Amino acid sequence: MTIQWFPGHMAKTRRILTEQIRWVDVVLELADARIPVSSRNPMLLKLLGNKPRLVLLNKADLSDSVWTSKWISYLKKTTPAFSVSATTGVGIKQIVPELERMVLAKQRRQAEKGIRQQSIKVMIVGIPNIGKSSLINQLTGGAQAKVGNKPGVTRGNQWVRIHERVELLDTPGMLWPKFEEIDVGRKLAALGAIKDDVFDIEELSTWVIDWLRQHSPHSLQRYQASESEVTLEGLGRKRGCLVHGGQVDTLKAAQIFLRELRMGQLGPITMDYLPE
Repeated sequence: MTIQWFPGHMAKTRRILTEQIRWVDVVLELADARIPVSSRNPMLLKLLGNKPRLVLLNKADLSDSVWTSKWISYLKKTTPAFSVSATTGVGIKQIVPELERMVLAKQRRQAEKGIRQQSIKVMIVGIPNIGKSSLINQLTGGAQAKVGNKPGVTRGNQWVRIHERVELLDTPGMLWPKFEEIDVGRKLAALGAIKDDVFDIEELSTWVIDWLRQHSPHSLQRYQASESEVTLEGLGRKRGCLVHGGQVDTLKAAQIFLRELRMGQLGPITMDYLPE
């Protein structure tokens, strides 16, 4: 199963980034701690150029903490990075001090020229449903940004003051036109970055179950069945997804399975591993 999704508003987002990048001091890039590679848009490197960047692995409360720590160490070799949870608030207090540290050199150069910068301007970027709006709400202490549990909620760009010295430009989530690796699209879809109506939910769920069986079998223990018995058919019977004649509604079973996966009910999970 190949998954591709690049609606028109994402092309608009790309234009927004290109037009606005000149006005910001730092880019705040959010990625999913469960898929630290698959959730990072490769187009951003070209679009953002050499602009200073802080990488946040969000949804760390849903990822395997051991792997998340390894990923943070790996990322820090090239860019500032740490893990956060926009849901629980863990790690949020680190963000503003780090942003201030990252612009110190620039502020010194400006001060030498007699320029006093009023505030730090930050652009937040990431894929759809990565938690940008929830993160902003954590930073501001209130519902300053529109929040949703589905991809594509934020469609326009808006500036939000998250601190007395920091202004943040919120941007819509953006994917890229083509996933070079099939599994990247599958992982993004499985964890909610792609709308469910653009792919076969049953086929994807079967792929995820097979992936978990191979890489993270303990995640399937929730279903109290042997690994070979964890199928859409088996899960559907356990959840009572039956139709006339006792047949299993595998579509409903797939929907339930993906919801439980995304909400962390299968336990912490990481689906991207460090390169050899």
